[in-house]
Amino acid sequence: MVFAWPSTGDANTLRGMSEPAKRRATYEDLAEVPETLVAELIDGVVITNPRPALPHARASSRLGAELIGPFDRGKQGPGGWIILDEPELHFRGDALVPDLAGWRRESVPELPDTAAFEVAPDWVCEVLSASTMAHDRGAKLPIYAREGVAYVWFVDPAARLLEVFRLDGTRYSLEGTFRDAERVRAVPFHAVELDLSALWER
Repeated sequence: MVFAWPSTGDANTLRGMSEPAKRRATYEDLAEVPETLVAELIDGVVITNPRPALPHARASSRLGAELIGPFDRGKQGPGGWIILDEPELHFRGDALVPDLAGWRRESVPELPDTAAFEVAPDWVCEVLSASTMAHDRGAKLPIYAREGVAYVWFVDPAARLLEVFRLDGTRYSLEGTFRDAERVRAVPFHAVELDLSALWER
């Protein structure tokens, strides 16, 4: 029998042989994270971020208010959606917490009595900050694509910017970029005009 040993210069391989493999985190590990932090689980690693700054929270709250009336409650709009702030989404071992998410009523007729959703939303919105921007655009976006989330919005309060993406096969294509005080009709909520200036008010 012949054994192939790594060369002495292969430090990474040697280190991997001498160190035990790290345990992959699970959903249960999220319960150990203090409530002052937002915790997500991606590829077996718990990722934490502080609660958002007030401009971030303001933009998220205002956007939810703009959408919930016409699309969740059907007030001066078509209804047909469930829209939630910061739902915990469980996808095949990953746990994500978008700032906002929405499900069409045909896919989720009523709100489940559970701590987390296992049905992928039809739309998510991530409100960007300096500390979360790379994470939201990088690690989370491929998972949303894998799970078939049809629309992703990125809201950047510092840049006063809304970016709208639509799933095209296995990746997202940019549908539109909107700024400042524009009044926009953005998919999938194009039935009602959205006043962007409401998101940036202090």
